[in-house]
Amino acid sequence: MKLHIALAMATPMLAAPADLLSGLAVTGAGRREIPGLPLQIVMLMTALTLLPAVLVSLTPFLRISVVLHFLRQALGTQTVPSNQVLIGLSLFLSLLVMQPVLKDAYEMGWAPMEQGRLSGSEALEQGIKPVKSFLLRFAKERDIALMLDVTKSPAPRHATDLELRVLAPAYVLSELKAGFQIGAVLFLPFLIIDIVVASVTLSIGMVQLPPVMVSAPFKILLFVLVDGWGLVVGSLMKSFQ
Repeated sequence: MKLHIALAMATPMLAAPADLLSGLAVTGAGRREIPGLPLQIVMLMTALTLLPAVLVSLTPFLRISVVLHFLRQALGTQTVPSNQVLIGLSLFLSLLVMQPVLKDAYEMGWAPMEQGRLSGSEALEQGIKPVKSFLLRFAKERDIALMLDVTKSPAPRHATDLELRVLAPAYVLSELKAGFQIGAVLFLPFLIIDIVVASVTLSIGMVQLPPVMVSAPFKILLFVLVDGWGLVVGSLMKSFQ
């Protein structure tokens, strides 16, 4: 199953293996030849090399990680939580969001190919549809238009006809914008606390004690009292529904 999930997540990038699979012969009564173990290993190795880029760029990991890093900066806790914790949380939340997409990609692409009902190129074409639908939901029209202009591609009649080379960078741009917008909103209440604390400390002559050190406990206390982690994570997950 790990092999299936890895291949499903790297489906958008597996153009080269698809060319190999498209040449498989038809055997028996129209039944296609199932790729052997060596070919599956080659596909897995290709998927593993592309998997980090796909995971970081073409999943909710991008938006979630950006927002969580902005949140840590706003709290002023420097290295708490650590990068490993934030990346791990972003990864698990991304897997929760992507689980239905990966399931559809597996059932529409890889499973029929295993059963000999589809060739490699046909499996790629079918398996990529759920991924493109997901990217299309969150890619902004302005970013798609920009990528169409950059690639000199004609505008398709239907949005579902967009090529992945246009849709993928448009999705990344849209997610970066969304992450920065959410991060800016998160910064505001903590910025107000910093300004108030800095004004008070300067007015009473506490110039030797950094205002950031004084405001940090108040920001953390406010964040804990309002159940900040639950609110942030809940809002992020709802933004992908």
